[in-house]
Amino acid sequence: MTTSSSTATEHGGDVRLTGISKTYDNGFTAVRPLDLTVPAGSFFALLGASGCGKTTTLRMIAGLEEPTTGTVRLGDQDVTGLPPYKRPVNTVFQSYALFPHLDIFENVAFGLRRRGIKSVKKQVEEMLDLVQLGEQARKKPHQLSGGQQQRVAVARALINHPQVLLLDEPLGALDLKLRRQMQLELKRIQTEVGITFIHVTHDQEEAMTMADTVAVMNAGTVEQLGAPTDLYENPRSTFVANFLGTSNFVSCEISGRGGDELTLTAGDGKLALFADRCSAPTTTGGKLLLGVRPEKISIVHADDAASVPVGRNRLTGRIKDSSFIGVSTQYVVEGPLCDGFEVYAQNVERDPRLVPGAEVVLHWNPAHSFGLDATQDVEAGAAKVEEDAAA
Repeated sequence: MTTSSSTATEHGGDVRLTGISKTYDNGFTAVRPLDLTVPAGSFFALLGASGCGKTTTLRMIAGLEEPTTGTVRLGDQDVTGLPPYKRPVNTVFQSYALFPHLDIFENVAFGLRRRGIKSVKKQVEEMLDLVQLGEQARKKPHQLSGGQQQRVAVARALINHPQVLLLDEPLGALDLKLRRQMQLELKRIQTEVGITFIHVTHDQEEAMTMADTVAVMNAGTVEQLGAPTDLYENPRSTFVANFLGTSNFVSCEISGRGGDELTLTAGDGKLALFADRCSAPTTTGGKLLLGVRPEKISIVHADDAASVPVGRNRLTGRIKDSSFIGVSTQYVVEGPLCDGFEVYAQNVERDPRLVPGAEVVLHWNPAHSFGLDATQDVEAGAAKVEEDAAA
């Protein structure tokens, strides 16, 4: 299939949610009033844990839930009051929902036949080629793997040429290896057809692998919106910092500024942070949380402290625990300013002295730090992430 990204423009424009919210009869508010724009032709992810409002938001776009307030527009069309079958959208669910008595060809052709289209062969074959299942056309769903069934579900949804394809946890039933393969497949398919994909997931790796833009949701609101790299490198809250991977934090006070670089005081030590990497106020005397990702930190034995280059942020501590996980070793370091710090060190040339109980120096490039508002509760934020993930 050779459909280009111009398809999205031909079928309509952006998906725009304005003041959209959902409160149920029992008083529970699943989605608080929010504004969200999904650019036409993009791969957009709603990321968050159970109960954050991401699926409810998707269902309001699909017409499966009626908004309490606000509007849903697809291009120039206000679809807020339209039933699902009158909206130019299709949804792919985790369960696939294929017809077991029909072969793959007829599963994909179903939507066309329902609309009274007689000649379906060419369109179905093109769609099966797109999802690389042309040779499986006459098999029944139970004869295919989970990943193949998922691709059939995508083909069946796309053959109707929707303006938007909604994906509700579509890979949740697959094992890890197959899930990763399907992430690449879905991104390839979206790139080829050029249709807007809106993908709901609780898996941060999945969202970051596929999406152009990610909206991190928490308690019915969008906590932060942006490109995956920006969200990971420049989180604006402890929730986002902890939901997208792991973060270490140091409580600091701003003691000075030289150009674009802030000087921070933490205990008896000094740390540096670039002002454009700080979402908190940068007034001298202000408090903030300096954050750094575990893989950005280097760890050396205290005997080698003199080898740490000048200009690096550095903290001292003692290894509390270590875990060998193949590609890297994960250390937990405790110290006056780094209690419970996690450090991921690549297993290239492991220092045999780095064992529990060893005194160490942690150091990293100040450009790899980020600054957050010090009024945020780091432990509460981390606990919320763990609680939601468990749910």
